[in-house]
Amino acid sequence: MNLPNYITLTRILSIPVLIWILSSNYFSSANGERELLASAVFIAASLTDAIDGYLARRRAQVTTIGMLLDPVADKLLIAAAFITLVQFNPRTVPAWMAVIIIGREFLVSGLRSIAASEGFTIEASDLGKMKMLVSVVAAIIDHHWTHLPWYFLGLPVHPIAIASIWIMVVLSLVSAADYFAAFWSKINQHAEKRRKRRSFVLSRRRKRNDVPAI
Repeated sequence: MNLPNYITLTRILSIPVLIWILSSNYFSSANGERELLASAVFIAASLTDAIDGYLARRRAQVTTIGMLLDPVADKLLIAAAFITLVQFNPRTVPAWMAVIIIGREFLVSGLRSIAASEGFTIEASDLGKMKMLVSVVAAIIDHHWTHLPWYFLGLPVHPIAIASIWIMVVLSLVSAADYFAAFWSKINQHAEKRRKRRSFVLSRRRKRNDVPAI
């Protein structure tokens, strides 16, 4: 274990904290205390995704356990956030939207795992992670405020939350199709190379077998 891996573990440990804040009545929603705290926890947890990767590359501490924990932590955080939001703010995050967003995450994870086992990679998008952060925080804040306080320009929260969630649903469907197309293209190229290599090996064996003995 090293520092980047410990940071990844904090992201995993933040998940039950986020669920507890959103699901329990321990914190008051009268002044938006629960929503602000939950947003802060989710933002902090999301930031660790960039920090652990940066430190692992900077300090040359990329490890097998880190490569395993990092995507697992991402998927668990996103799944926990959206599943809890279905209960916490169902008018903004209905169950079917959560299923699409979470399903896309696990589909991409599966495709990338298969790709890695075949010897090639499918790059992840940091832009999608930023949109995920905005949509989750907006949906949490929307539970209490109709408009942000004046020092946040008094922006209307509910339209922003609805728009960001719908954007996430559309992006999830589009990016899932894009990932699948990229995966299918690369797996076909990989299979074609293996067929050519096998044909070449078989042809050389036939030539050797056809050489007459002296």
